[in-house]
Amino acid sequence: MLRKIIHIDEDKCIGCGLCVDACHEGAIAMVDGKARLMRDDYCDGLGDCLPSCPTDAISFVEREAAPYDEAAVAAHLATRNNNGMSGSAPAAPHGGCPGSRSRSLDGAPAPAASAPATRTAAPAADNADPLATIAAALPNRLAQWPCQIKLVPVQAPYYQGRGLLIAADCTAFACASFHERFMSGNVTIIGCPKLDEGSYTDKLAAIIAANDITSVTVARMEVPCCGGLERAAAEACAQSGKDIPFEVVTFAVNGDVIS
Repeated sequence: MLRKIIHIDEDKCIGCGLCVDACHEGAIAMVDGKARLMRDDYCDGLGDCLPSCPTDAISFVEREAAPYDEAAVAAHLATRNNNGMSGSAPAAPHGGCPGSRSRSLDGAPAPAASAPATRTAAPAADNADPLATIAAALPNRLAQWPCQIKLVPVQAPYYQGRGLLIAADCTAFACASFHERFMSGNVTIIGCPKLDEGSYTDKLAAIIAANDITSVTVARMEVPCCGGLERAAAEACAQSGKDIPFEVVTFAVNGDVIS
């Protein structure tokens, strides 16, 4: 029959494996480091995998294909789950890039940040590394991996009930207290509109629409190129159809918050 079905451009595919996790029917698998549609009758043609692809390697085509077979999909998923591959992340690597595999780092919303002055570190030994002592007193507030906008999945458990911090790459390097002041309690995703190809708007809109996100904060530098990140986030909020708090925090190049 003639129907709409996905097409994967292997030349554009970077082997990240995000589409494998996004496909609820198990129609996509990694073969020799590339994503491949394994069977036409496993693909429902809804395209949940499209927004997960960071390189736009997946598109819709209309061609002769076997009709979607719900019973075959159910049997396929049951077999896969029995082999220990249930859940959002496979028990064994699926052949994609390990650096792109989605995972929660803390499993629960981070506690509200406390002022650094209230943290008391244990007395350091004479030969202790003072930087290691400081690092132990100031925990990492990154809630998930990956954190790059182009690589994060559209939907994941760690988004639920949290604020979304959309940060320009340079902000955490400019602001020494960035983890405690801005990342704590939020899911942080990063990007640079000057260096990354394409627009973030559609991906951000899909993330906001698909998850229980409580707020959106944009962290940007004062430089003009960061305006692209702010515009993309604002357009994404409007495109998502959700009315949630939206805030922009702008940093000077010395790390001061200027607005």
